[in-house]
Order: sequence, then structure tokens, then C-alpha cells
Amino acid sequence: MKQTRIIFVGGFLGAGKTTLIWNVAQRLIKRGRHVGLITNDQAPELVDTVWLQQQGLKVAEVSGSCFCCNFNGLADAIRKVGADAVADVIIAEPVGSCTDLSATILQPLKQNRKADLQVAPLSVLADPVRLISILEGETAALHIDAAYIFRKQLEESDIILITKADTLEPEAVQALIDRTSKAFPFATVLPISAATGEGVDAWLEEVMKRNEAGLRIVEVDYDIYAHGEAVLGWLNGTVQLKGDNVDWNIFTKDLLADLGNRFDSAGYGVGHVKAILESGDSFIIGNLTGKGDTLSVRGSVIPADTAKLTINARVETDKEELDAIIREALEDATHNRYESRIVAWRCLQPGRPNPTYRFAQVV
Repeated sequence: MKQTRIIFVGGFLGAGKTTLIWNVAQRLIKRGRHVGLITNDQAPELVDTVWLQQQGLKVAEVSGSCFCCNFNGLADAIRKVGADAVADVIIAEPVGSCTDLSATILQPLKQNRKADLQVAPLSVLADPVRLISILEGETAALHIDAAYIFRKQLEESDIILITKADTLEPEAVQALIDRTSKAFPFATVLPISAATGEGVDAWLEEVMKRNEAGLRIVEVDYDIYAHGEAVLGWLNGTVQLKGDNVDWNIFTKDLLADLGNRFDSAGYGVGHVKAILESGDSFIIGNLTGKGDTLSVRGSVIPADTAKLTINARVETDKEELDAIIREALEDATHNRYESRIVAWRCLQPGRPNPTYRFAQVV
């Protein structure tokens, strides 16, 4: 029976997982490999799925709960992309606030799917700014219980990827590798930049050749874990927009900048805010991964009358406040200028994680 290699790419919200997945998928396809992707979120209308599909990639989405709480949904997604893409490699991106993947995902797959799946080492991405804060015993501008989740992700990893390495001087990169290796000596620590491609091939070689995966099961306090997720309000929405030859690039940038200002003014920590605006065959995508000055935007669309906006937000406030802030920002952005119609809108506070399986021992 053919074995498909499955690579789980975890890491806290805003670490750059989706950009890396896209980069790696392109490299594998150029090598003649068939690739399938799986995204995951607590609700549908996921920016990551929209963007990856825009790239012409085969994507299955597990929504409504994390992989660990919907193991059967993950299994269905594996079958789907395996059939659609005749996949040699599947890359799966868990929810950014999810941890305990070794016990709840990797071990069950290693035991029950060893005939058809080869599980690669668990990779966890770490934004250097947040990583430095965690190494210094701080909370990375997160609620203390959300920071607990980030640390547990690092503790259970087989490979830690220090992302955005291009934003640091070489000496600073090496110093951070040394500090991280000392704090988490069981993990391979590699620098990477999905934006420039630095380190991507080195990491890809590791996950394609190594067969040891999920070598640790960490102790997780599910009360702290549950609260760490619940301190975040989650919003996924899709809005149809209409105007007269609108510059949607300016619209998207201004909307995200306004949201960053609103969250900063209220003192709300941002896990991430993502938005993708599609117009015709083109798109613009923007991300906030903390304070307003973390805003980054790529892509562009030509002026047009209509567009579709998909927005995801993970912010440290209750769901009602998050809902109100984003609705108000949309109203201000469109008022008396553009028509807007909400197609889908879901705002929630995650419930307590309840894994389908949780193994006590490494398989």
C-alpha cells in the first residue's frame, strides 16, 4: 500500500503557518510531488482556506472544532485530499490556539494509520518577538493562560522553527537559536523565512526524511488550556461589497489599520486578524499579529465595482465586544460610499477542548 507522508505545522496564532505551507507546497509540486492541504478552525469562512485555494491548491477544511476534538473530521479530510490530489504529501495546519497534538493526533495516527500514513516530526512555528518574551518568562503580550498554550506547543515539538528570520540580523538569529535550544533541548531548532525562502529547504529535508514523530507527550492542565482559548473572542465573516470603480486595496488597508487602532486603544491583545478581499481573479490579503504596527499586506486588485471580503479575528475580549468592534469598523469603512451585505458571520468563544483520543504513551 502506498504511504502518504503527513506533516503537521503548528504554532501560535500569527506565527506564519499558512505562508510557510504555501511556500512548501510550491516546492514539492515543482519536485513532481502531489500535495494536499488541510486547514482547521473553530468556524467556517476561513481566510487561510480561501487564500490557499486562490493559489490553485487542493484544500480540505476541518471547521467547527480543532483536529483533536474532531479526529473523525481530520480523517475525512485526509481521505478527501488524498483522493483529490492523489497525495504523496499532506500538510495539515492545526488551529493556532491548539496544543497537546502529540498525545491527541500524532499518536493515534501512528498507531491506527501506519499502513497508509507516515507521520513526520511535529513542527511548531514561533514568531521571534513572542518567542523572546516567552524565553524571558513573560507572556508575549498575551493573557497568561494563552501564553501557557504557546509554551506547551514548544514543549511538545520535535522541530521548532524560528520564523521571520529575515527580520533579524544573523547574530541575533544565532543567539535566539542558542537560547531556544537551551530552553527546549529535545527539539531541533531551525531559522526560517517563508517570505524569502531562507531555511525552507533545510526544514523540508528534515520533515521528509525523518520518521520519528511525536517523541514527547507533555502534561497539559486542561483547565488552563480551556481558559487560554476562551479568553479569545473568535470571529469569522464574509461580506459582499459593491461600489463604483472602487480602489479595494486602499479599502482593505484602511479597514485593517482602523481595526488595529481600535484594539490598541481598548488594550485588547490580538492573536491575529486576517482579511482577504477577492475581486475577479485577484486578491489582497492582510494580517495583524499583535499591535497595529504589525500590519502587513500583500497582493493587489484592480479597481472594480464588486468584491468579497473574508475576515477572521482572534482577539482577547468577549465575543460580543469583538462583534461590535468589527461591525462598527465595517460600517465606518462603507458608510454612504459602498453597499455591504453580510453573507456569513460567526462570532464565538471556544468551548473546553475534549479530544477524541488522548494517548498516555508514545507509540
